[in-house]
Amino acid sequence: MILTTAQQAENQRLIRRKEVQSKTGLGASSIYAMMKNGTFPKCLKLSERRVAWIESEVDQWIADRIAQHGEA
Repeated sequence: MILTTAQQAENQRLIRRKEVQSKTGLGASSIYAMMKNGTFPKCLKLSERRVAWIESEVDQWIADRIAQHGEA
């Protein structure tokens, strides 16, 4: 999936875990397990108790999964 410059700029925002879960269909424990083994984008630490993901990285992960599905 190739994003235009406008789409990339639009996707340069931080999203919280619940939105990541909604976009991917994954649960929190799956997200953190996949981050640990390097198969899901890492989150950014916003503060002591808050993290977020870069939306464009999550979107790219989704696009990669869809592309892999088409190859199988």
